[in-house]
Amino acid sequence: MIYLDYQASTPLAPEAREAMLPWLDRFGNPHAPHRMGREAKATVELARERVAAPFAGEPGRLIFTGGATEAANLAIASFAGQRIVTIATEHACVLDAVGRAAEAVVLPVAPDGMVDMDVARAAIVPGTGLVCVMLVNNEIGVIQPVAQLAELAHAAGAWFFCDAVQGYGRVPLPAEACDMVAVSAHKIHGPVGVGALWVRDGVPLRPLLYGGGQEAGLRSGTLSPMLCAGFGAAALRINAASEDAAHVRGLHDRLRTTLGPAWRLNGSAERRYPGNLNLRRDGVDAGRLISEVRSVAFSAGSACASGSGRSSHVLKAIGLADAEARASIRLGFGRYTTVEEIEEAAALLDAAVERQRAWA
Repeated sequence: MIYLDYQASTPLAPEAREAMLPWLDRFGNPHAPHRMGREAKATVELARERVAAPFAGEPGRLIFTGGATEAANLAIASFAGQRIVTIATEHACVLDAVGRAAEAVVLPVAPDGMVDMDVARAAIVPGTGLVCVMLVNNEIGVIQPVAQLAELAHAAGAWFFCDAVQGYGRVPLPAEACDMVAVSAHKIHGPVGVGALWVRDGVPLRPLLYGGGQEAGLRSGTLSPMLCAGFGAAALRINAASEDAAHVRGLHDRLRTTLGPAWRLNGSAERRYPGNLNLRRDGVDAGRLISEVRSVAFSAGSACASGSGRSSHVLKAIGLADAEARASIRLGFGRYTTVEEIEEAAALLDAAVERQRAWA
C-alpha cells in the first residue's frame, strides 16, 4: 500500500514507538504520590517539555488532552457567551464549536483559500471575545496570515486561538502572536489519542471535564504516560527535522511534474504547505477513483467528514461547484514517502482516470 493520506494521520515514528513500549508493562498513575506514580509523572513532564518546545520563552502552559478536537473545544467553549470570529475553511471541530457562540462571525475566503485582510479587519472589532484561525488548512494546505490576524484580534481586545495541527513542526509557528494553540500527536508521527492545548498565561479558560482537577485544573482525567511519551518523542524529532521539509518539497515537485497540468491545484500555489496537494481533474469522480486505485491510500477531503455524502465545505468556500468538488482529491505525503511511491501512485491515478474518461 502506498500511503498518501498524511493529513488524516501519519505513520508512527520508530522513536515514538520506542518511547511508548516500556509503558505497555508499566501501570503507574502519573497523579499518584508513590515511586511508580512519580516515574510516570516524570515521563509525562518530559513529554510536555518536548511538545512545548516551540513556545519556549512564552509565558504559558501546555495542557494534554485526548486530541486536537478536545483542545479546540476547550479553547472555544470558554468564550461561548461572547462574539467569536473565525474563517469558513476551518476544521469542523472549530466551526461547530464556534457555531454555539452567542454571536458567530464566519469570514469568507478568496478562490485561493486565503482570507481577505480588509474583510477580517472590518469584522474583528472591539466587543469580539475570540478569533479562531487555522495555520495550515487540513484539506487544501493553504497557510493563513496568523500573525497579522492575531494582531487585529489583540488590537480589538480579543484573544486569539490557532489550530496548528497541520502546521506544527512543519511551517513556522508564530507562537508569540497566539494565546492558545492546538496540536495533535498523530499528525506528527506520534500515537492516536493524545493532543494538547498551549495556553498563554491570563487566558480565562474554564474546564470542559470536571473531576480530579488534573492538568492545572483545566482537564480532569488520568493521563496516559505511554501516549504522552510517544507524543514527546515525535515532537522532539519533528521540531528538529529540517530534512523533512526538503524531502517533502522534492516529493511535491516530483508529483506535480508527474501528474502534469491536467490536474489543477485547489488553493494558493504560493502560500501553502507542500506536503498537501488538493487537485482536481475534469470528468473525474473522486469517490470512484479511491475505490478503483486500491493500492494507494488517499482521500477526497477531510477524514472527519468522509462518508457524510456532502461536498467539502472547504472546497465550496473557495467557490468550487459540486462537480468540481467531486472531481477533487487530496494527496498527502511526508517523511516516509519515497520518490518511487510518488511516481507509481501518479501512474496508477492517471491510468484510472483514463479508464473513467473512456467510459464516460
